[in-house]
Amino acid sequence: MADGRLEPARALASGVDDYLRHLAVERGLAANTLAAYRRDLRRYLEYLASCGLESPGDVARQHVSRFAEALRDGADGGTPLGVRSAARTVVAVRGLHRFWALEGTTAGDPAADVHPPLPGQRLPKAIPVDDVARILDAASVDTPTGLRDRALLEFLYSTGARISEAVGLDVDDIRLGGADDDGPAVVRLFGKGSKARLVPLGSYGARAVDDYLVRGRPALAGKGAGTPALFLNARGGRLSRQSAWTILKDAAERAKIDRDVSPHTLRHSFATHLLEGGADVRVVQELLGHASVTTTQVYTLVTAETLREVYAAAHPRARG
Repeated sequence: MADGRLEPARALASGVDDYLRHLAVERGLAANTLAAYRRDLRRYLEYLASCGLESPGDVARQHVSRFAEALRDGADGGTPLGVRSAARTVVAVRGLHRFWALEGTTAGDPAADVHPPLPGQRLPKAIPVDDVARILDAASVDTPTGLRDRALLEFLYSTGARISEAVGLDVDDIRLGGADDDGPAVVRLFGKGSKARLVPLGSYGARAVDDYLVRGRPALAGKGAGTPALFLNARGGRLSRQSAWTILKDAAERAKIDRDVSPHTLRHSFATHLLEGGADVRVVQELLGHASVTTTQVYTLVTAETLREVYAAAHPRARG
């Protein structure tokens, strides 16, 4: 190949394509997740090509285990990966081989006992409520894009939505209530695997979105060809994830927040603040769209750490 990478054998590439189709059709994985699987498995295919392998049946356990080891130091010719990225890649490879074995493409599963590296449990980064308020207040409401930015930021913190869920919303996915609708403001979010869930939208978020729909979105929509998207860019098209990220970064900078802030920061803060306010972990699980409550329980460690810090600072006999 022109870039120096080895082209994988057709049988191996075809087997990966079959697996990706299975993930898309049978398991309904989101486009972003599929793209990550495709990148990880492309690296694996290039490694197998460097080993001179031509078909799925040629792959043995030592090939899989050596590839897993090479991910950390780049010995396979790729970029060295951190423990979490390496673990994600090994999971993709294990899924591929399990699929091939179940489909009868291979007689066995050489990856069955090759395990991904175990990352240490890293607590989500949440920011204090006052810092969140400063970020939200930093968005100007004097222009159509400013109204959009304020609505987007209020929406992210009010719902705990993933950034992909927010930019994927259409106007019809949100109900703000009003004179003819006594119900609460709610939004229908589409999470991983296109699973839908209804999430309440707080009064601040509902008011910001309503202001944007009345005074901001029409001006932006007039510059485009017409789209049902809720959040629009300056050309009237659907706002991208990258642009939404930039909106938050700029607001955090104007608010003089001296820590790294990402769209996931607002999601983490949403969950942490709910739990600190007494919300049940299973309610937070539903709001976040987590398939397992185990994922949500990581946030309870955050609140426990906060309690320990307060105790250590305030109790007269906490320190010797």
